[in-house]
Amino acid sequence: MHIDSADYLRLDVVHALGASATGASFATSSGDVLDAQCHGEGAFRLRVGPSTRPDYGLVVSRPKGCTTSQPAPQTWAIACGDTRLEIRAAPLDIRLLFKDRVVLRSATDRLPDGSLRLPAIGRLRQGGLWSAAFALESGEPVYGLGEKFGALDKRGQLVHSQVHAPQDVNTGRSGANVPFAWSAGTGHGAWGVFVHTTGAVTHAPGHAEWSHRSYGVMVDDEALDLFVYAGANGASIVDLFTQTTGRPAIVPRWSLGLVVARPASEPFAQTLAAASRLRERKLPVDTLVVTVPDNHSSLTKLAAQSFHVCVRESAEVPVDSPRFQELASHEFLLATDEGEPYVCAATDGVRGDAQNDEWREFALVDFTHPDAFAWWRDSLAAVFEQGADAIAASGSASVPGDASVWNGDATARLHNVYPLLHARCIQEATARYRAPRAGVPVALSDAGWTGSQRYPVIAGPDGQRDWEGLAATLRGALSSGMSGFALCAASIGGGYGESQSAELFVRWLQAAIFFSHVQLPASAAREPWTFGAEAEGVLRKWLALRYRLIPYFERAIANAAATGMPLARAMPLAFPESRLVRDFETQFMCGDALLVAPILRDGGEGDIALPPGAWYDLNTRARYTGSQVLRYAAKLDQFPVFGREGFALPLGRAVQHTGEMHDELPVEALWVFGRPAHPLEGFRQVKIEADRAAGHVVRAMLNVDVQVFGDAPGISVLPL
Repeated sequence: MHIDSADYLRLDVVHALGASATGASFATSSGDVLDAQCHGEGAFRLRVGPSTRPDYGLVVSRPKGCTTSQPAPQTWAIACGDTRLEIRAAPLDIRLLFKDRVVLRSATDRLPDGSLRLPAIGRLRQGGLWSAAFALESGEPVYGLGEKFGALDKRGQLVHSQVHAPQDVNTGRSGANVPFAWSAGTGHGAWGVFVHTTGAVTHAPGHAEWSHRSYGVMVDDEALDLFVYAGANGASIVDLFTQTTGRPAIVPRWSLGLVVARPASEPFAQTLAAASRLRERKLPVDTLVVTVPDNHSSLTKLAAQSFHVCVRESAEVPVDSPRFQELASHEFLLATDEGEPYVCAATDGVRGDAQNDEWREFALVDFTHPDAFAWWRDSLAAVFEQGADAIAASGSASVPGDASVWNGDATARLHNVYPLLHARCIQEATARYRAPRAGVPVALSDAGWTGSQRYPVIAGPDGQRDWEGLAATLRGALSSGMSGFALCAASIGGGYGESQSAELFVRWLQAAIFFSHVQLPASAAREPWTFGAEAEGVLRKWLALRYRLIPYFERAIANAAATGMPLARAMPLAFPESRLVRDFETQFMCGDALLVAPILRDGGEGDIALPPGAWYDLNTRARYTGSQVLRYAAKLDQFPVFGREGFALPLGRAVQHTGEMHDELPVEALWVFGRPAHPLEGFRQVKIEADRAAGHVVRAMLNVDVQVFGDAPGISVLPL
């Protein structure tokens, strides 16, 4: 995709129109008004163009007080705390400052004739797409943009923010997209850019066909609405973005256990048999994903074995179903221009052969219609009455481009936001009809847009069953975390391709258990016992560790709900100051205390980049200094996980499901990595504190086993 500067109508500021307590507005050369608002320290909003379309509640923050000034002729400044937005006229130059250092400014790439290659803000002469462009320094990486399976650093890529039905992990097409990118810059602060729209967005961060020294965006919407952020590092930018668009609630404990999805067409008797076998073989599991059985008493049989149940649900309404007739009679479906239900056709995609795939016809619920939204929400009451605890949503990425919508919006805009509306409907239904006995409502969704992080949990697609499929799945989940999706479900083992080895399946599970949620997909031969006795024993060991880690996960998820920081943190997010670890894009921090380095090839060997500090190998208890690359070899029952010096890891008991966990005494053991430097907050049972006289003290109840890793003189273990 080539960009020619002659294609643009460039927008410049002509003069200021006035200031308010929260920002200022400006007359522009296009006749449009440019509004600049402060949304708190580090967050500023720029809007230009008409605003007649629904915004669907993507933004939850509100304008905040700021100071405005004119420090120089044709220059205006909006300041809040340590951050400042400057707008300079003719040619328009937007600058964002953190502690008086410029962290982001409009593109500086000029043509030989002296004109700017990409305008700060512009509009295409043909098609009306809005554009914006910002300067990039050499070596400045760019992260975010949702669930993307290629390199985490988007520098040099052309990335499309457009929701697609999840298929695989081998291209840039994905279900969970968000037009939000950030960079920790080159060492003097960080910046972020969020495009507030439901339209398609094309991002070109350093893409050579546009400009290798610029980050250009192209927005298919009637207006350009940008948020720009300034802060100390990537974590502060993610914090600001999720302040703008929302954060997840603290999910119920049972959702943190293993989720096992059963095939959609499986007879319920087979589901019950598989559930019994999981319990008989002592494989820890909490939740089964099933299709609603005809027998309404069937789900109680799963509950009797201490399973929670997540029921599949799709907004795609088959034309031969009773629901279709009722929804059509109320005009609750997306429609044609003639007012008839818009019927879509698709294959089931099972065989992978377009000539033999079975075609199905369906229509989509029009969630923009408040009565249709309420009808669908209330129709889910029956699912919860049967005993379901949660719903797994699908079919949210099928909105056609030429349907008629109740609220008058274009389906090109509805397409991206449809998964958000669907998840919102499910979340309301869960809160209304199930939450009193299942805890905080939780739902699984295979697609998402800006704001979908409020309705967890995003479940990525099943990748190809090979080592590259594992690597891409990890990058997709970590990229989601860098984009505001703090909670995501890591799928184990892939969903298509050749039969995989036991080694690959084990390595996949070992990596997946360190994400906030983990599930076995509904594809054949996924039960742990299908890979042999040795592999089953290894899988049981690591699933047991998953359950022991739940008290630690709960603490990290509370942090995610407060800051937007994901449980699984890619290296640039966790250690922005370390260039050594930046390119190790599949290793990650699990919370504050654990470094996870997945194995991505046969034989159990791989390179691990240890971040600054010191690290303890959980397999050998050996201590390693940071800022080095290790060549690591692990047997099948081992996996590279390192404890971070100065931190502690609370562990619960090994259980078969979360119902066996003790609410009052969830912690059984405490692993202390070296000399404690950080408090273990949130637990009554254990406490770490610095004591001037005794040095470092670990205080614990007598039934908590405290283990200290490393030679750390001066540590005392005392009763609480």
